[in-house]
Amino acid sequence: MSILTEKFNTPYHSAPFDQIKNEDYLPAFKDLIQKSEAEIDAIVNNSEEPTFENTIEALAFSGEQLDRASNIFFNLNSAETSDELQKIAQEVSPVLTEYSSKISQNEALFDRIKKVYDQKEKYSLNEEQQMLLDETYKGFVRSGALLNEEDKEKLKKISMDLSLKSLQFGQNVLASTNNYFKHITNKEDLAGIPEAIIEQYAEEAKEKNIEGWVVTLQYPSYIPFMTYAENRELRKELALANGKKSFDGGEFDNQNLIKELLNLKQQKAELLGYKNYADYVLEERMAKSPTKVLDFLNELLTKAKPYAEKEIEELKSLAKADGIEEMQGYDHAFYAEKLRKAKYDLNDEELKPYFPLEQVQEAVFGLSKKLFGLTFVEKNDVPKYHEDVKVYEVFENQEPDTQNQETTNGNGQPSTSFKALLYVDYFPRKGKRAGAWMTSYKNQYQKDGENSRPHISIVCNFSKPTKDTPSLLTFQEVTTLFHEFGHALHGMMANTQYPNLSGTSVKWDFVELPSQFLENFCYEPEFLKTFAKHYKTGEVLPDEKIEKIALSKNFMEGYQTMRQLGFGILDMNYHTKVGDLENLSVKEFEDSYTKATQLYPVNPETAMSPSFSHIFQGGYSAGYYSYKWAEVLDADAFQYFKETGIFNPETAAKFKILLSSGGTKDPMELYKNFRGSEPKVESLLKRAFG
Repeated sequence: MSILTEKFNTPYHSAPFDQIKNEDYLPAFKDLIQKSEAEIDAIVNNSEEPTFENTIEALAFSGEQLDRASNIFFNLNSAETSDELQKIAQEVSPVLTEYSSKISQNEALFDRIKKVYDQKEKYSLNEEQQMLLDETYKGFVRSGALLNEEDKEKLKKISMDLSLKSLQFGQNVLASTNNYFKHITNKEDLAGIPEAIIEQYAEEAKEKNIEGWVVTLQYPSYIPFMTYAENRELRKELALANGKKSFDGGEFDNQNLIKELLNLKQQKAELLGYKNYADYVLEERMAKSPTKVLDFLNELLTKAKPYAEKEIEELKSLAKADGIEEMQGYDHAFYAEKLRKAKYDLNDEELKPYFPLEQVQEAVFGLSKKLFGLTFVEKNDVPKYHEDVKVYEVFENQEPDTQNQETTNGNGQPSTSFKALLYVDYFPRKGKRAGAWMTSYKNQYQKDGENSRPHISIVCNFSKPTKDTPSLLTFQEVTTLFHEFGHALHGMMANTQYPNLSGTSVKWDFVELPSQFLENFCYEPEFLKTFAKHYKTGEVLPDEKIEKIALSKNFMEGYQTMRQLGFGILDMNYHTKVGDLENLSVKEFEDSYTKATQLYPVNPETAMSPSFSHIFQGGYSAGYYSYKWAEVLDADAFQYFKETGIFNPETAAKFKILLSSGGTKDPMELYKNFRGSEPKVESLLKRAFG
């Protein structure tokens, strides 16, 4: 019997990481799929007439154990993978896809769902139940329930292929990232780089048992090098290596895989009656259509490009003074940092001592308490998947007993103030993919009189502490932590009845609102003063620096906007014009559709698409625009906070309702209930460009 098939005998029934062995996964998935299929059979074979309770609700609560096992496995495959785990993933993914297809194409099950849906007027459903019914019906139709048997089989095969190929895409990017490092033996090659970073490079060399210094393509290693290294040739070399990830024609090349993935998505869309994959995706988003998305992106492009070009001209003037006649992309971070220092007398290395990781975490914990009444207590008896991980109990509107850790109500159930478990995993390692993300190990839901609380995880890649220095964050990393914590709040505050409408289970172009909203607080002097303190002296970051941080918020905003728009436009064109790839290489396609957003000469040896994991492995296919879309929402939402006071309890209480509602209402309705009106794009333009 696998530990994954049993009820977890752990605090809050949390994932028993210390007991799970790799060999547990395959038998567990097979067993749990059988159990889940038995639950579906019970719904289908129910002799009573289909009702909301015995069909729609029963389906919503089915497969809970399987969902938990899947969350554990795939979260670990992102945060703490291994060759063995990746092989298991290749076996598990098609099995789970086949199971999912089997349910979504179960005619008898869909027949019961359709009967309830067609007679919904006779039920007295509340708003959340109505949403669950609509989403369930649409979900089955969009998964092929109305197709004939032959087309159902085709769709099933396409879905399995997509699952395996997207998994392979991510594995290739990880392997390509890990395969490269630059070994430096002459310290003069590190000129311009702060000592703390050089110490980090020395530590990386030690880990590889070699003398000197090592720079990798992991962001905490790569970004500082590109920002500070005076050696232009080495910057070029590193940039080329980064731009060639999965684009070098080698074992981990993703170019053919991109074409295969896009063709499969197009086939899926056409099979389901859509013109292209973007039409299929956007039917279920706030934006609704590719035309509306591209109009939105192009409107921003028109308004942002003059600002971006002006910014680049400033950088070119600095580069020209150094004898550089034609500035390249690999010069950008270096000269942007020079300009930032000249304009605001700010650089990351000067600011980092004021942002030790633990202090920043305490700040976001404190903000969560001030706005939403949450408190966090570290819990050491919850199993963890790596020694770097920390786990916190999250409580609401009640100070927990930190001495006795009384977290139950006397009947073995969590106390009414308990809101969530929060896992935090901050440091890079070989088995962790790049970037930062929030995920969950268990959803929130209400059943049989119990409000079952979520288990949420934040995963980042910040610089590890050294023997002399704690983990110190760049200001961008501070905003990254706040961003992921905004997602975590969306999960932790969840208070819905059904797991599939809970937390971040919202329209994809709404999901970035809480995360981007929380970033705004990092630029507020009133808040910054509460936590930006030197880790050695306790000195508060001087007012002039705080003022400059606030002023620098929009530094290179034009450039950053163009970069994001380039990604969004490329993504939308990949998923509407896949036919163009019959006559174009991935590189040619990319260059063609990002041309209007490019601010530097394009390097023929590099391409970003082969490592564009967001759209080829993650959930952002035909959805990368949602970052900018959500920026309109977050700028407008924070403008409301600024108008009423950034810690205003009434405004925070309204936002808390939005956070806790998950996907139970249409997102625009949720937003209007909070703000009193629809979001205005002018709020974003005003914040970005004044």
